[in-house]
Amino acid sequence: MPDPAIQSRAYSAAHFALELDQKQDVGLFRSIEGGGVKADVMNYQMGGNYERWRQLGKQKYEDIKLQVGMAMSKPFYDWIKDFFVGKANRKTGAIIACDFHYKMRARREFSEAMIKELTFPKLDAQDKNAAYMNIAMAVEDIKFLPGNGQKLEPPKGMEGQKLWTSCNFRFELDGYADACRRVTKVDAFTIKQNVVEYHAGGRQSPTKTPSSIEYPQLSFYLPEADAQPLIDHFNKRAMVENREQIQKNQQTPQAKHTGQIVTYDNAMRPLFTVEFFEAEIVAITPDKADAGSEEIKQVKVDVLTEWMTFSYEAMNVE
Repeated sequence: MPDPAIQSRAYSAAHFALELDQKQDVGLFRSIEGGGVKADVMNYQMGGNYERWRQLGKQKYEDIKLQVGMAMSKPFYDWIKDFFVGKANRKTGAIIACDFHYKMRARREFSEAMIKELTFPKLDAQDKNAAYMNIAMAVEDIKFLPGNGQKLEPPKGMEGQKLWTSCNFRFELDGYADACRRVTKVDAFTIKQNVVEYHAGGRQSPTKTPSSIEYPQLSFYLPEADAQPLIDHFNKRAMVENREQIQKNQQTPQAKHTGQIVTYDNAMRPLFTVEFFEAEIVAITPDKADAGSEEIKQVKVDVLTEWMTFSYEAMNVE
């Protein structure tokens, strides 16, 4: 049973942990928000009376939003891997709030959770700060429970966790290795799993069903001195007269490309890889020209993608 003396004390939630399918070693994350419970308010007015009556309607459970780095374990990254290919695995788990001494002070248990949205952070060769992914989970039920004061052990491998910084990355686009060898920045992007709510019978809360998944465009930056091969390719594919010439000569259009974003730890060992497929350049935008600027002139390239995959490489590093 929870210790009344511990439960009555106010505390600062210094550590949070995530359980999935009753496994407590999933990992620690940086921050959490959402996960609240609310209910609709229904108004009634009868006849010509001015009085109104109100009562609670169906319950609604807010999405749980996590900010995670590389301090999670294999089950969590396997969940992300399935999400990237549109496989909506449902998980039952809990959010555990601990004090500074890792003692459990509160827990929120959830069920039928699906990853709804994942935002990959911006990568910048000049940014040496730690990078984090933002993940939103749609849940069908949440229960608020008190903690029992039990001390939570840090996840295995926490001490040897590799630091993920924004500056350690490599961007590749097949066929353009030389052009992409000096990519300086990749903008943040978001993958979304559309969720449909289904109301049935006397059930108070709706059932949440996965729908289509939306893959974003990628935007990366490279020096203008390296961009000419990409510009030539874009002109050949995008210009109307070039497309008409290809059709007239019955030539096979050049196939779309694949590519990948590889992130590394400070020892330049791979952490994980995001691979994208059926990529095509949709825009090339030079930086603003300023005579007083001393920065290297760069070009922004926007690339569409049709699907992506995710693989966690750090689990293979001893």
